[in-house]
Amino acid sequence: MRIQLVGRQLDTLRPLAQEAGLEEVDSNPNVIVCHGGDGTLLGAARDYPDLPKLALRLDGVCRKCERHETLKVLRDLAAGRLKSTKLVRLRAECREGLLTGINDVMLRNILPVSAVRYAVRINDECYSEEIVGDGLVVATPFGSSAYYRSITSSVIRTGIGLAFNNSTEPIDHIVLSDADVVQVKILRGPAVLTADNSPIQYRLNKGDAIVIREEERTTEVLAVDTLLCNNCARVDGRKWNRHGGLTTV
Repeated sequence: MRIQLVGRQLDTLRPLAQEAGLEEVDSNPNVIVCHGGDGTLLGAARDYPDLPKLALRLDGVCRKCERHETLKVLRDLAAGRLKSTKLVRLRAECREGLLTGINDVMLRNILPVSAVRYAVRINDECYSEEIVGDGLVVATPFGSSAYYRSITSSVIRTGIGLAFNNSTEPIDHIVLSDADVVQVKILRGPAVLTADNSPIQYRLNKGDAIVIREEERTTEVLAVDTLLCNNCARVDGRKWNRHGGLTTV
């Protein structure tokens, strides 16, 4: 098994990988081993989108990596015994470019003293002609335990979660199907579009549009804590109704 190591404190990981019978390489690896926290995994998913990732906890800082004995997991990797999970990826397109993420896509106001105004359509159907607030968060099931949960106090099992951040009028969050498309038009900026912990950010102004959807490609992760992506504690009971409203299920 050929692995490439990314993250922090790799000098402590290398002898364990060697003891487990793994070969560290700088190119053409079979697996990317991410040693660190959540951000290390997110960065590896962005930098190595087509390779499986193994997330290893560093000093307990990674909430989404199982608690484990590192050497045992590395031996299981070498023996091909690790469970593989396919994580949903989101893509957000605007005039400036494309962003992808396995956690979430976020639209935010740039100026703390000025809200962003935006309109939302779902599958070309109007959801709201104008929302005023700090922006919105579109999350995957894996990413719904992060910013999405801080806004909604909930997580999701399937589909795409859409949460409105600090809106001036009460707007409940909704759960869309994995085939739904979210379309956003900026009515008043400035705003910024980001995804996961990407260093790339796009500034948006009045008239700019965003299209957010699930990508066809998934991200393969080994030994991830499946409790957070498959058995979430609460599933929102409100689904997008294609006739233009919300339905309780």
